[in-house]
Amino acid sequence: MFNDILQKFRLQNIVGKFIYANVAVYIIVVLIGVFSVLFNAGNIGNVFIKYFELPSSLTMLLHRPWTLFTYMFMHDQFTHILWNMFALYFFGKIFIDFYSIRHFVGTYIIGGLFGGLAFVLSYNLFPYFAPYVDNSYLIGASASVLAIVVAAAVRNPAYRINLLLVGSIKLSTFAIVTVAISVFMLSGNNAGGNFAHLGGAAAGWLVAYMLNKGVDVTSVVNKPVDWISALFKKENYRRKKKAKFKYSAGGRKADYEYNARKKENEAEVDRILEKIKKGGYSSLSDDEKRRLFDASSK
Repeated sequence: MFNDILQKFRLQNIVGKFIYANVAVYIIVVLIGVFSVLFNAGNIGNVFIKYFELPSSLTMLLHRPWTLFTYMFMHDQFTHILWNMFALYFFGKIFIDFYSIRHFVGTYIIGGLFGGLAFVLSYNLFPYFAPYVDNSYLIGASASVLAIVVAAAVRNPAYRINLLLVGSIKLSTFAIVTVAISVFMLSGNNAGGNFAHLGGAAAGWLVAYMLNKGVDVTSVVNKPVDWISALFKKENYRRKKKAKFKYSAGGRKADYEYNARKKENEAEVDRILEKIKKGGYSSLSDDEKRRLFDASSK
């Protein structure tokens, strides 16, 4: 059974893999809570969660710095993860149409980091939160999801989505309304969560803006992610080690041809993305859609 689940995970696209990861963490948290009750283990489930959710207290954060990353995969209520994963699935697919897999990974993580920092800073800057700073925590992928939404909206603001009870609206309109709601609710019961939403939105805008300028800020995140991933791929390490001692007389020519093809493919992808920006994804031909999909899968 475990092998079947692992195989299904491997066959998922990047959006599906992130959803699987979030759901897996949620199931683990729920099971720990269930068994702690069955075995009269007290609040062991809540204690476990505390080590992975983001505290607003700077002192606690210094002792648990990893929570700035882990919190964005944690959920404690079914409705919370349900809506977040539905939004991640829906808008993640749209995001992939405009960007690449690596951009998705980087935007999700940067959005979560920005959201977490916004949460911590708000609780330590505004006197309103002073009574709650030692007992407030943040969990959930909402900041990361909003970063995905805003980045997609900045790339193609005219792209239209269909919403239940609303109908067809522009993606940019949806993003603006969502951000506005978070602003209006900054003094509500979920004030910290709404500050996190705004941090995620700011991250999404930054990623899209810098990419339009030719600067990929997601590489800051993807490089360490690649390094960590490589640690679990020993076979790739062996292949690279062997490749160091291989020499081919035609190596320079092969490298030149490879770089030329790579540059040509990148130019073609840029042209397709510009076409999406002007006319939307539906304006692409089947061949262009295939080229874009192949490029995003690399």
